[in-house]
Amino acid sequence: MTVEETGLKGCFVLTPEVFEDERGYFFESFNKKTFEAETGVVANFVQDNQSKSSRGVLRGLHFQTGEYAQAKLIQVIKGKVLDVCIDFRKSSPTFGKYFSIILDDIDHKQVYIPKGFAHGFLVLENDTIFSYKCDNFYNKESESGILYNDKDLNIDWGFSLSNYIVSEKDKQLSSFKDFLNEQ
Repeated sequence: MTVEETGLKGCFVLTPEVFEDERGYFFESFNKKTFEAETGVVANFVQDNQSKSSRGVLRGLHFQTGEYAQAKLIQVIKGKVLDVCIDFRKSSPTFGKYFSIILDDIDHKQVYIPKGFAHGFLVLENDTIFSYKCDNFYNKESESGILYNDKDLNIDWGFSLSNYIVSEKDKQLSSFKDFLNEQ
């Protein structure tokens, strides 16, 4: 496995070594010892989540606050997404900056997103299955988010905004400025 830190401190892209032959492929998708040695992050994942989505679905930008904040290790099991994470740690030199990457079922890259980040993804292929490990349990009262099309964050999703399928809940999320004023 190779590990590269993104331009956002503590956020990593992990690329596994994939072994392929006439039978298919095999790779180790997670190894606590290797993960901790390569990232310096002590992992204690307690919950796995999975979603299936159609092309054009945009999920996010989500995060949990306070004692229920979550770090995540994300991957695509089947299909392809444009994945986006935003640094919301006020003390970070990259506060308000985002990182994006295409994740798919071909190279099997994963992204480790630390606590204090918002996260979302745009589905690029039908029947995409997205999976993530969390280091804290979900708590409904702690869930929060920022509008995917916030003008101050200015995220380049790479596709026309009129083509997205977004939940009503995600359309009602706060702007980045409102989020800052609430803090």
